[in-house]
Amino acid sequence: MTAPLAPHSTDVLLFDIGRVVLDIDLNKVMASWAGHAGCTPAELASRFVVDDSFRHHEVGRIDDAAFFHNLRTSLGIGITDEQFLEGWNAIFAGEMPGIAQLLANAAKRMPLYAFSNTNPAHVAHFSRTYSDVLGHFREIFLSSTIGLRKPDAEAYDHVVKAIGVPASRILFFDDVAANIEGARARGLAAVHVTSTDDVAKALTALGITAPGI
Repeated sequence: MTAPLAPHSTDVLLFDIGRVVLDIDLNKVMASWAGHAGCTPAELASRFVVDDSFRHHEVGRIDDAAFFHNLRTSLGIGITDEQFLEGWNAIFAGEMPGIAQLLANAAKRMPLYAFSNTNPAHVAHFSRTYSDVLGHFREIFLSSTIGLRKPDAEAYDHVVKAIGVPASRILFFDDVAANIEGARARGLAAVHVTSTDDVAKALTALGITAPGI
């Protein structure tokens, strides 16, 4: 069981990116692809699954072109790589409300890192489009770069070793329950994020406050 958060209980903050720092909306992806393919978003959504191709893309085993090729088969549409990429990057719907100020305040008190299950296409897009808010992180650990993804134990162990502090002194924020469970199993403290309020409350418990949240 994770100990209660309190001032001086944490040395490092580790954040997931999707739905913690950046909002994501899969419906925008389906709408874009459906527009190019001449079908309905609901049709594509019913066929889209997190399969081996998706997971292999996130750990760098296949590139964007191979992933899009596999999507043509699984979704049954014949759109181009460029059209796939346009829709794939449409998933990002802006910053989570209030997160920029929270990160700015927290960064004044302790090191911030990020750890994301992601892929080369998304990395290229969000690194450019959201460079300001992502600039608060000392380092961003990317599944497609390190070859490991949450919630695998080896992924957390890699990140903890790279950060260089005990797992128990790292507080991890993620929106996926399985990722929270995986982090806690490797000794990290963790907060399940359902909204920015969860981040704000945790930071307040640590003695870090941000006006206006």
